[in-house]
Amino acid sequence: MSSSFRAPPVLSPREIDFISLMQSALRQKKLFLITTLSIGVIAAGYAFFSTPEYQVSSVLRPVAINELDALNRSEIYQLPPGEALIKVGAALESYDTRLGFFRTHQTMFKRFERPGRTLEQSFEEFNRDSINLVLPDSKANLLSAYIKIEMKYPAGVDGVSILNEFVKYAIASERVQIAADVSVIVNNRLREIDGKLAAARSSYEADKTLRIASLVESDDLKRAQLQDELKALRAQLKALRSDRIAQLNEAIAISKSLGIRKPTTPSSLGDSNRTDSARVMRTEINNQQIPLYFMGSDALEAERAALAKRNTDDFADPRVAQIAREMRLLQSNREIEMLNRREQEDLFLSGVQPLRSEIARLRNLNIDMNNVNLVTIDRQALEPLGPVKPNKPLVIALGLFAGLLLGIGIFLIRYFIKARSGVVPAVSAFRSTPSHQETISISSRRVD
Repeated sequence: MSSSFRAPPVLSPREIDFISLMQSALRQKKLFLITTLSIGVIAAGYAFFSTPEYQVSSVLRPVAINELDALNRSEIYQLPPGEALIKVGAALESYDTRLGFFRTHQTMFKRFERPGRTLEQSFEEFNRDSINLVLPDSKANLLSAYIKIEMKYPAGVDGVSILNEFVKYAIASERVQIAADVSVIVNNRLREIDGKLAAARSSYEADKTLRIASLVESDDLKRAQLQDELKALRAQLKALRSDRIAQLNEAIAISKSLGIRKPTTPSSLGDSNRTDSARVMRTEINNQQIPLYFMGSDALEAERAALAKRNTDDFADPRVAQIAREMRLLQSNREIEMLNRREQEDLFLSGVQPLRSEIARLRNLNIDMNNVNLVTIDRQALEPLGPVKPNKPLVIALGLFAGLLLGIGIFLIRYFIKARSGVVPAVSAFRSTPSHQETISISSRRVD
């Protein structure tokens, strides 16, 4: 069929006839509907027949200060509530803690086991995709600090029990670790105190040995000094005896020459020459020492004989007896004997009373870690109200939207392919010429 209008010029590849495009799109409603419904049905099938996935969470917060008071007052292990929360969080994040929980609760993880997989491989799938630890902002203070642990699990898995038991397992594991740390610290301190006591004993033994040696040396020195004094004193007494004998010899010679045999005085010696028979009593006062020969030769000879027969002069001086007494006392030192006879020598150690008190305190230290709460479980895991995956309305809506986009894509591809081959009607843009009015050219062919 022909018309009186002229054939439109061929459009360039960059020119798009939007009116023709919209007209063709309206005629392709069936294509759009089919693709939209097809993808929507696929999305609905995925939403309704895929395995639902649920999510549970538990929140932990710092424990009250009084819960850790017994541990902190022990002066052995300081654990503020915030640090206790961090330790439990580290245990929850620990690969070793999770693997230990997986091994001890294998009946809860039957859903994650696959034929041909080892236990560690099954655990790796669970650990990688299921548990996530949410930490608070680093700028948060202690009052707002918390740790949140989340777990995603498919239908058929008791995720609530798994998460709650895992939290309890991690807390118990950290409690056991802290108890082990306390035990190690106590044992280390006891060994340190035992070392100090051993050093004190060694110092005491050295002081004791030094004291005994000093006492023995002092006794030996004093004994030697007394022996020297005794020897010198005896020599002195012997010399004095010899001098006395010499004096007596001289006095005896004088008394014999004067004819004095009996003791007399100078006055009596003068009166002996008088013949007066009258008896006269005289009293003589004289402050001069009477010479020795006035004792008479008989007395002097008797004294000389006695001195000549003397075997020892020790009795002549009381100091000799004193030296003998002191020498006898030095034969045994009672202080040395007492030092050697000590049985409980630890009682005599100086400066160890605080160490003994610390040993008694550490050995009687009884911290029941089973009753120590490290964290407060602010919220336990509860049964979820519904699955988090898949979100059925969202999946279906996205499926329908994707189907519509797929239909539009198919339509545009077909349209441009036909436009390049010249079978698509096109409406040219208005064109102006200097000598003619604007004309409109419409082709007479239709798009199938």
